[in-house]
Amino acid sequence: MPRLPIFTVDAFSSQPFSGNPAAVVPLTQELDTSIMQKVATEMNLSETAYVRPLDAGGDNPWASCSRYSLRWFTPIKEIPLCGHATLATAHVIFNNLGHSGGQVEFETLSGTLTVRKDGDQIVMDFPNNEATSLTDEEAQRLKPLVIATCSGMTVQEVLLCRTLKYLLVRLDDCYSSKDLEELLPDFSGMKRAHDGSQVMAVIVTVPGKKDLLYHAFSRFFAPLYGVDEDPVTGSAHTVLGPYWAKHLNTNSLTMRQCGQRGGDVRVRMRGADRVDLAGPATTVLQGHINF
Repeated sequence: MPRLPIFTVDAFSSQPFSGNPAAVVPLTQELDTSIMQKVATEMNLSETAYVRPLDAGGDNPWASCSRYSLRWFTPIKEIPLCGHATLATAHVIFNNLGHSGGQVEFETLSGTLTVRKDGDQIVMDFPNNEATSLTDEEAQRLKPLVIATCSGMTVQEVLLCRTLKYLLVRLDDCYSSKDLEELLPDFSGMKRAHDGSQVMAVIVTVPGKKDLLYHAFSRFFAPLYGVDEDPVTGSAHTVLGPYWAKHLNTNSLTMRQCGQRGGDVRVRMRGADRVDLAGPATTVLQGHINF
């Protein structure tokens, strides 16, 4: 029976059982997309990543290869960008597969992503996915989705990242991170409210205000991707970073994604087009999957 190596990694965490878990499947040859999706469905994590060397040979291509193909799948579909599964993949290459360097490049649906080691942190060079204002028609169409997500909490601003189809909802500044943690979205209502044509996920955020550790807090809900809530979402911070950098007048931010597991993401703006996301990761499982 054919089988594949597989790892489970907790991203944006230096210890097991926190942060955001992702499955990583190293490949040495192409795999049919339908099998990729079946494995991701079987793993039932928010994302399963498939990585394959592009420019190295020999007995151990992982040791010297610097360019890789990388794809991400939720339990129900392939997605264009995933931060925590990218971090998890780089962690596996650097720590489990014997890579001898400190930097790799991933060819993805979102272009080339450069990832490097920085001490115990992994730094990812991602595109800036800035959210923009809604038209009056969009605001009206997406209002039921906002209501289902925010469960009666007052909203200060709603923006849309059209590249990723992420809705960015800033709650009124009267709310704290504790209020955000207690938010209970109506996930069934979210799926009824919108068909995914314009929005596939919702980011809800509040400022850190007087918090000494964090510039802002967030949560990420994606029932249309088959993931009611994602614990720590790297791609969401390519939207949150530009937003809070502008409002707080700083290019370096430390942000906390709340929730039962949660995790910290360091964000650094690099010009108008790129965002560095940084965090640790830890391997919690290594084995094989049969198919």
